[in-house]
Amino acid sequence: MNNFLDFMEKRFVPVAARIGGQRHLVAIRDGFVAIMPLILAGSTAVLLKNTIFQWIAPLGILIPICDQVWWGTLAIMTLLVVFSTAYSLAKSYNVNSLAAGLIAVGSYFATLPQAHGDAGWGYIHWGYLQATGLFTGLIVALIATEIFVKLIKRDLTIKMPEEVPPAVGRAFAAVIPGMITIFTFGIVFLIIDKLGGVSLYDVIYEGIQKPLQGFSQGVGSAMVMAMLINLFWFFGLHGANILDPIMNALYLPALTDNAAAIEAGLAAPNVITRVFFDTYVHLGGSGATIGLIIAIFIAAKKRKEYREVAKLSTPSGIFQINEPMMFGLPIVLNPILFIPFIITPGILTLIGYIGTATGFAPPTYVAIPWTTPPVVGAFLATGATSASWRAAVLASINLVISVLIYLPFIKLADRQSRKTKITNQ
Repeated sequence: MNNFLDFMEKRFVPVAARIGGQRHLVAIRDGFVAIMPLILAGSTAVLLKNTIFQWIAPLGILIPICDQVWWGTLAIMTLLVVFSTAYSLAKSYNVNSLAAGLIAVGSYFATLPQAHGDAGWGYIHWGYLQATGLFTGLIVALIATEIFVKLIKRDLTIKMPEEVPPAVGRAFAAVIPGMITIFTFGIVFLIIDKLGGVSLYDVIYEGIQKPLQGFSQGVGSAMVMAMLINLFWFFGLHGANILDPIMNALYLPALTDNAAAIEAGLAAPNVITRVFFDTYVHLGGSGATIGLIIAIFIAAKKRKEYREVAKLSTPSGIFQINEPMMFGLPIVLNPILFIPFIITPGILTLIGYIGTATGFAPPTYVAIPWTTPPVVGAFLATGATSASWRAAVLASINLVISVLIYLPFIKLADRQSRKTKITNQ
């Protein structure tokens, strides 16, 4: 085990640290974080429309409000992410971030067809703006911002006199870089159109995004992603933040697809969504550490320091915050806890997948705050319907299993503590 840890510290940790600090991944992560209030507002609207406003007839008059909230949030998610990601990336370069965000939005529109189906000119289908467009939107946001930043840094700008207000000066400085950036994507649209394609979105969706989403729905790939998050965490790196851009790009569209299908009265097409992991896997935080806390209360007799940390960590653990356990126990670089901490999310992902795929629990389709307590989150993420109790049961089963996985290792740690005390005497 020591040789393994030495190898990982030498080879894995430096690479992982570089990934975690990579400018573009950080920009994507921050871009999604910035629109979280809108995602939660849209998901709450979907939840209210399909539960309380359906159950209580007089409240049905409020359903149009939910429709409009959804229309202003989840239905235009890609547009929001394009702006926020470009803004964050430009800010990291210390370049006019507001202009970069606006130019990225304009660039994305420049790649879209100006008509859809039999509709006349000037009609953009909302499908290009919802979560299915995230992959294309992120690519455009990153490339557009890089072009804009490079042109700015090469001083290809219009300089205004010093007496001009700063806001006006920054706007004029962005004119030439902005024009070149948007024209670039207009040229991309023309090339794709002349080659017989529809748009950049369709090329990327059919050639890259769709195959990746199909791969992401495999239980094996989901298990790997869940365990990889914990592998980063074990070495003190925030695994959830590092992999958040990938998780959002792959699994947020699956969530919105489920919501749209259920809204239309159809069966949800996806088993694994972005919320699936918070619902069934990250119980108490990465590694299902609420199960570790319970295991400590059950089995740690001699390790008083474990019990004290567990007591202090319980309130935050209930709300899915596990940094006190990560760094206080610690779990980070703890060889005894390495095995359960890595395998637990993989096993819970498998059980959650089986429980959902077999129809025991309804699919997740509501974006809930990641701080929602375990079991309660499962009930809400599946729509708080008459069948959602089964999702709560499935989450409870996973919680019990996480405790059972951690128990023998806590007993081992307790036994080692006892032996150490005897040796010291």
